[in-house]
Amino acid sequence: MRLSSTQIFNLADKNMARANQATVKTQEQLSTGKRVLTPADDPVAATKIMQIVNDLSAVDQYKKNINIAKNSLTLEESTLGAVNNVITRAQEIAVKAANTATLSEGDYDVLATEIDEQLKELLNLVNTQNANGDFIFGGYKSASAPFTGDTSTGFKYHGDDGQQFIQVATSTTVAATDSGKRIFLNVASASHSISTYTGPTNRSNPPAQISVGQVIDQNAYDAFYPKDMVITFNPTTDINPVGQNYTVTDRASNRVLIANEPFRGGDEIVVNGVSVRVSGAPMAGEPAIPSQFNFGEQMPMNFPAVIAAPGETFTLSVGSKIETLRLQGTFNNANDVALALNDVANGNAQKLANLKIVATDQGFSQVQGFNINVGKASATIAGAFGMSDPIAGVTTNNGKAATAGDRFYIDSSEKQDILTTLARFSEAMKSYDGKPDTRDQLSRQVAATIANLGNAQTSVLNVTASIGARINTLDSTIDLHLDTEIINKEVLGNIRDTDIAEASIRLSQQTLILQAAQQSFLRVSELNLFARL
Repeated sequence: MRLSSTQIFNLADKNMARANQATVKTQEQLSTGKRVLTPADDPVAATKIMQIVNDLSAVDQYKKNINIAKNSLTLEESTLGAVNNVITRAQEIAVKAANTATLSEGDYDVLATEIDEQLKELLNLVNTQNANGDFIFGGYKSASAPFTGDTSTGFKYHGDDGQQFIQVATSTTVAATDSGKRIFLNVASASHSISTYTGPTNRSNPPAQISVGQVIDQNAYDAFYPKDMVITFNPTTDINPVGQNYTVTDRASNRVLIANEPFRGGDEIVVNGVSVRVSGAPMAGEPAIPSQFNFGEQMPMNFPAVIAAPGETFTLSVGSKIETLRLQGTFNNANDVALALNDVANGNAQKLANLKIVATDQGFSQVQGFNINVGKASATIAGAFGMSDPIAGVTTNNGKAATAGDRFYIDSSEKQDILTTLARFSEAMKSYDGKPDTRDQLSRQVAATIANLGNAQTSVLNVTASIGARINTLDSTIDLHLDTEIINKEVLGNIRDTDIAEASIRLSQQTLILQAAQQSFLRVSELNLFARL
């Protein structure tokens, strides 16, 4: 068998390349410390390595999530501790304020001033922000302050019920925040209470406001509870002399509780045992402009008009309400028509009253300003009314319905938020004038304040305990992650990492093989026929 020089060179090249590739790979394993450099090196091990790496990456993210959640809960816990301190101090002041026999008006003014300062501090605490600028008690609406207001206008919550959850393990999530509504608003009241707020469509500028109010006669209010009330400002022309006035109604039934009461800004409004004040200049309502259908407006009235028994009819409609009226007799003028229209015996008067329509010798007037349709009349009646089209009749468009002024709402409630509790306590002390009735009111308010502050403290402490439990969960979860991380890294090292001793010996062998291949090639490459001559 003859071997050409080309075959010898190719065979040597392949052998040296194979030996060199093995050497380079071993050197790379030693330099990187990794045995499996590509999935082709060990497909089974590569799959396991990828799974372990993913698990370690997830654990690393969970550890970051735990730190975020723990920082958030630690801030919340610290804030609630400060809130509890405010409540405790307010309780001390309330106990002191209960001594109505010895404290003077000046003493109560001083105590009210301290409560106002406590209230400012509390408002600042419930609007606490974290390092990212998020309001921690706003629920999902964490971009803006959840609580606004003051002692004179009451307080509003602009957040929601949401809790922000963070995943800290494969199947474990932990609430990193708590809604301010749950902690500070949903506090059980010692007795039936109220919440007050302004109507969203009010038009006064600057906006008129309603105070937080208070229940000054619990028995009277309990008899009315759980109904709600609405204070509506009427047109100034509703009273004589003309001026601002309001009506208080039962919100559900629209039953009038107080009608057209004259109003002066800041005056006390007392109804069903509840006392509130409206400050500012509420926008008054606008009176209705009655819609008017005038006899003879389309054509001259045709008299005499003789209508034999059993009479002839026409319809009056206001909105969806329709009444059919009947006329009978001889009519020589518009006054005769008006008398027949207002006749009680034939039922016309009641039908007009149902539609809030007034009939005179001039025509029809709808006092609430709603449009009237006069139609489906006989030819004789149409002639007496001066209508050109008896069937279609006439529809007015000259009326205007009354518009209500600003509205203020007093809703019944079994809850009373912490801020309102302190605001009502302060207001009661400021209103004390030493008289027996205000002394009794203050005593009742102090008793209610002590009970409500106790309920508020319970709410805060319950959430604080919940935060402690969640922090414990985070601590135990991160310990588990650390243990898992150690085990996974050990398993990963066994599968992926290079055995330095074995690889060093293998490298020496591969280097020796490569050198031998190179030396052999040199010797073989020197063989030729001429070398033997």
